[in-house]
Amino acid sequence: MYEQDRRIVLTLDAGGTNFVFSAMQGCAEVVEPVRLAAVPDNMERCLAVLVDGFRQVKSQLTREPVAISFAFPGPADYAHGVIGDLPNFPAFRGGVAMGPFLEEQFHLPVFINNDGNLFAYGEALAGTLPQINKCLIESGSPRRYRNLLGITLGTGFGGGVVIDGRLLTGDNGCGGDVWLMRNPKYPELIAEESVSIRAVRRVYQELSGEDASALTPKDIFDIAEGTAPGKRQAAIDSFHELGEVTADAIIHALDIVDGLVVIGGGVAGAAKYILPGIMDEMKRPVGTFGGDKFPSLQMDVFNLEEKEGLAAFLTERDSEVKVPLADRTVPYIAHKKVGIAISALGASRAISLGAYAFALAALDNNS
Repeated sequence: MYEQDRRIVLTLDAGGTNFVFSAMQGCAEVVEPVRLAAVPDNMERCLAVLVDGFRQVKSQLTREPVAISFAFPGPADYAHGVIGDLPNFPAFRGGVAMGPFLEEQFHLPVFINNDGNLFAYGEALAGTLPQINKCLIESGSPRRYRNLLGITLGTGFGGGVVIDGRLLTGDNGCGGDVWLMRNPKYPELIAEESVSIRAVRRVYQELSGEDASALTPKDIFDIAEGTAPGKRQAAIDSFHELGEVTADAIIHALDIVDGLVVIGGGVAGAAKYILPGIMDEMKRPVGTFGGDKFPSLQMDVFNLEEKEGLAAFLTERDSEVKVPLADRTVPYIAHKKVGIAISALGASRAISLGAYAFALAALDNNS
């Protein structure tokens, strides 16, 4: 959408340990990124790092940037650029007006959002959504998708929603927040307790009887692959359970969103073991007291990472129907479908693109 745009936006990948600063133009990175320590336990030093990082990036540019845009963890009032009480940023207590602070320093508009939202936005504009629509065009299908649910699997459970090209932020900035959904396995807990790095580690330890406190999801993936010592089936089952709980959240979200689903984040690297759990749960029927059975969704679900699943998704069995009392027909798309894909962009790239596009869209709307 903005591939030919000449405007430059300063960006930031904000981790709890390091801040990585960069700049984008035409949906591409145009500087050598600058990496600085985050200093999360000292607010003044942390803000000084933000200023220093953006200044170093700005010094590499040959033209002035038009905005600063990046993802930062919540809770936050993103609309006003205020970051709330973050557990991994102990100096941020009582609210820090980070956006207005940076506006004062650089005299530029500043846009901050959460990574789940910007991941979904990047995938909707330059990732999964246009890629799947391109496949549909090439296959001769009349079907096109305009809505997307983005899911991130990592330290936590993130999400974002794009409706007809517009990011759903919500009146309270809580649009797409799937992490707080009810956990179907443990109804008194949040979904994130079963959809996160700590969840994979916990379930593997429970199933294997081994101490998993030092294991990463990559370690457990290697055990599942049989390339590292450990209980292989326990490793596979730990990812399968994560997929099941992820699917429950996706099902409830799709009842409202009705669009494609794309999954990214560090844990998504184990997709070959997560997707079966997602597909099993999304195809599990639900019923009524009278004994009637219904699919969990009104749409058939396709795994777009499988060759057969993608081929079936692209194959249309729809028809045309005649308009009563008229000499013409219209398409009749009776087969309802939803596809589940893994991000081809990668979460970091999608978030950067989302931040870039979000800033330019806001500037265009304001003008």
